Amino acid sequence: MMNRYWRIDARPEGTNFAGALKLVEAPVAEPGDGQIAIRNAMLSMDAGTRMWLTDRTDGYQPPLEIGAPMTGLVLGEVAHSRHPDFAEGDLVRAFGVWGDLSVVDPVMSGAIKLDPTVEDRRAWFGPLGMNGWTALWGVEQTGAAKEGETVLVSAAAGATGILAVQIAKLLGCKSWGIAGGADKCRFLTEQIGIDGAVDYKAADVAAQLDRIGGVDVYFDNVGGRLLDAVLTRMNHYGRIAVCGLVSDYSSGSRTAPQEFDQVLMRRLRIEGFFSPDFMDQGERLTARLRQWVEAGALTMPYDVTRGLENTLDAYAKLFTGGNIGKVIVELEQ
Repeated sequence: MMNRYWRIDARPEGTNFAGALKLVEAPVAEPGDGQIAIRNAMLSMDAGTRMWLTDRTDGYQPPLEIGAPMTGLVLGEVAHSRHPDFAEGDLVRAFGVWGDLSVVDPVMSGAIKLDPTVEDRRAWFGPLGMNGWTALWGVEQTGAAKEGETVLVSAAAGATGILAVQIAKLLGCKSWGIAGGADKCRFLTEQIGIDGAVDYKAADVAAQLDRIGGVDVYFDNVGGRLLDAVLTRMNHYGRIAVCGLVSDYSSGSRTAPQEFDQVLMRRLRIEGFFSPDFMDQGERLTARLRQWVEAGALTMPYDVTRGLENTLDAYAKLFTGGNIGKVIVELEQ
């Protein structure tokens, strides 16, 4: 079998992904014992994968090697199976290759069989996928949000953030989001219906944050200077759930809060969390999220790019603020 896929040829500088990844075509081996071949229909674009393209060895997983295929979450049907739990035609989600085909070990790739009756299959990358799991876990478990408290979410117009602000409201909290630009902020307040939005690109960020009147839970996807600004506006005994540090991913910088003393002064708790920590809870989390989705209480806008050859354009949107909601690449079948 021949496979087109994106190969890592160098470590990218900033968002110059075209200078580091190359679309190539090469033979792909037939699945071995215990493996499956997935004909990819969709690729999930996720900011956290940017860390895999660096040479950092202190991340949550080793960096991808130069010359290796670029990997990420994929969704598609099983084209060939040599695993007893998967049959040809099964709809699955797994960590696979940014390509037409992914040959994977279901256990090592976290492959999950999906319900094909879900009307919009994109939901398996959004509210019913790891973005949904992460949003629910971060607000309710790591952030320990309680009814009546105020929850603030950074990168609130992104795939995880846009779910987190909705879940906060569903749990009876006041929900605020931080996003880049007036259009995104209007979308969050007028279309999503949260209590307020802060435009971090505006000149009066401090004054906008002061309008919140104190934060009990900060769901942080960004780090950097925004974290400093929020630390001085946290309520006593507040919780900061660190989900991502997108401000560091491309710049190579490290988040180092200048206002770290506020952790002591305000008796704050800061905790990082990551989806592999609760992968075993996926079925339970999905069932709960699906109830909200089917009731129309949890929605997701999708930013769809078509064609494997356009993958890097879609990926760059995550780091330039060019998207609202979940970024997906749909492949030609």
